[in-house]
Amino acid sequence: MDIRSFLDSTYLKRAEQADISENENTKLVVNCIQEAIDEKFKLVMILPEMVSLAKKMVTDQKSKINIGTVIDFPKGNSNYSKKIKEAKQAIIDGADDLDFVCNYEAFKKGNTQLVKEEIQKCTEFVIQNNKVIKWIIEVAALNNQQIIQLSTLIKNVVISNFKEDVYPSVFVKSSTGFYKTKDNLPNGATLPSIVMMLENASPLPIKAAGGVRNHEEATNLIRLGVKRIGTSAAKGIAHGESSSDNC
Repeated sequence: MDIRSFLDSTYLKRAEQADISENENTKLVVNCIQEAIDEKFKLVMILPEMVSLAKKMVTDQKSKINIGTVIDFPKGNSNYSKKIKEAKQAIIDGADDLDFVCNYEAFKKGNTQLVKEEIQKCTEFVIQNNKVIKWIIEVAALNNQQIIQLSTLIKNVVISNFKEDVYPSVFVKSSTGFYKTKDNLPNGATLPSIVMMLENASPLPIKAAGGVRNHEEATNLIRLGVKRIGTSAAKGIAHGESSSDNC
């Protein structure tokens, strides 16, 4: 198994979050992109404003890695029209994968119709553009029943509105990696949450993101059935090392 083909190498911090200058942060993004190219990871995942930079680097070096970005990140509470507008620009800039933050707060409040509509409309837009979409459900913000219900909702919307050949391009993803939990509890891909997603989102593929930091964790998730892993520790994972980074 070539673990690199499962890895979405990720850097999604803005300068103020990293407590560094814009210049220094851009250098970190460039390093992340270059590392993904050198290591031949599946994808590099960066912020929307960095997609055109990644596209230039990937094109100039004739690399085959994909470029991914996040949409309505990290809160996910914009309406679907705004999400589609952001996704459209990302595609123009060169994005292959678009990881949308689902409006999980609306879901928690019982507004399932709003969530169903955004899943259907945004997925339709991305698929029409021959790209991959991933729906981030933010497992740390949900209880077990809600993880099951939201994974099932996304699956049902996709099955009801799209043909079977589309399913491999519509992922359910665990986390943004930026959710603030109480008492410093895990804010990303825990094993129980991933198992629930696998059991209830199938036949849609699952992306585990948030807190995957070493080769053993990543390998175990892949053996369970996870198809992608989003991590800022991609190089360490590929080389059998560990990292303390949470993203």
